Amino acid sequence: MRKPAYDPGLTQQFSGPLRRVLNKDGSFNVHRRGGTWRDIHPYLHLINMSWPAFLLTLFAGYAVANMAFAVVYYALGPGELQGGGAATSMGAFLNDFFFSAHTLTTVGYGNIAPKELGAQIVACIEALVGVLGFAVATGLLFGRVSRPSARIGFSERMIVAPYQDGASLQFRVVNRRENSLTELDARVMLMTVEMVDGQPKRTFTLLRLEREQVLFLPLTWTIVHPIDAESPLWGKTADDLARVQAEAIVLIRAYDDTFSQTVRARHSYRHDEMAWGRSFAPAFFVDPQGDLVVELRKVGALK
Repeated sequence: MRKPAYDPGLTQQFSGPLRRVLNKDGSFNVHRRGGTWRDIHPYLHLINMSWPAFLLTLFAGYAVANMAFAVVYYALGPGELQGGGAATSMGAFLNDFFFSAHTLTTVGYGNIAPKELGAQIVACIEALVGVLGFAVATGLLFGRVSRPSARIGFSERMIVAPYQDGASLQFRVVNRRENSLTELDARVMLMTVEMVDGQPKRTFTLLRLEREQVLFLPLTWTIVHPIDAESPLWGKTADDLARVQAEAIVLIRAYDDTFSQTVRARHSYRHDEMAWGRSFAPAFFVDPQGDLVVELRKVGALK
């Protein structure tokens, strides 16, 4: 029985040009179609969206809820709310809107209050909606703030540089935050498109690293793959890598002391993001007091 080819879960099928397997933000370049409403998970969507979009969503939900209940109060008539009367229809609606905001947030200033049975029933329902809504919003906010995540900076380019008596493929990483990352583990996989039995297929190869693990990351870590006779890059040129659409996919795993959890970071370098015959410039120095200083903006500096 022939040994199956290595596939990390990105499939070997290939039918045309591909931008890249892994986007620069670490997300997979995969789009899903044909889903139903049952496949949508609002919590995951709200947790993963950007902070501006999340805050805008909260504000929009708050405004829409207040507007909806204000319409109900306005439809009940001017006599339903004590102190909610106004000389104009717009003034009356604004009073209903602000009363809705007081009820939804359970502030209750007392200048406007429900008077008739209809308004009291609606106010009770709105108060319940407000309590439940703010509980969900608080849970989402806590989930976003407390979720552990790695802020690992990668060099902008991967380099092919001299190494001992030969050459090597290198890139550099740094922890961009003040927290401590320990027990770091790196894995690098090379993806190429090659002809197999007359058909183009993607081939994945794990690259052997000079050092796959480090205990700490207070400075930078240059991850090196020696290009020797056992390397899939042996004898390859920049044109060779461009022809097979080579892409190096990186997975970094570390233990975050702050959250006491394992965090991960993903990145990739395509063939056109590899610099040949270059080396990394120093990214840290010793200050006059004898302390080491890491310059984050120089993690990808070349010379």
